[in-house]
Amino acid sequence: MGAPLVTSTAMIKCSFGAAPATLNATPRPVMVEEKPIAAITDIAPGLNIPPFGLCSSLANPTVAAATSAAMGALTPMPCVPAVAAPWQPGSPTTMVGGIPALTANSMCNCVWGGVINVAMPGALRTTAG
Repeated sequence: MGAPLVTSTAMIKCSFGAAPATLNATPRPVMVEEKPIAAITDIAPGLNIPPFGLCSSLANPTVAAATSAAMGALTPMPCVPAVAAPWQPGSPTTMVGGIPALTANSMCNCVWGGVINVAMPGALRTTAG
């Protein structure tokens, strides 16, 4: 049995974010459990991946500047996700318009060093082939 499929309403989290966020799958004609199914290309900041509250990565220029201004005391700043590559690994068998479906075991990387994972997939009963 495969990993659960990810849909809109899935909860995602970033290793440098202060709060989880809700994934917004790109609207497609394919639905799973009455919710839009997500694909590995759903990485657009703000549109698909909302902010995770405050970011604590020193690789993030705003966090580094605020921390420097605070004499080295880590100063988290508002999260602005920046994902440059699709979620991996995605489903090897379930496709959404020719694109691998996003599964609960997928992850992606923020350019500020965070690892974004699926905390709750959205689909409770449906798994990838």
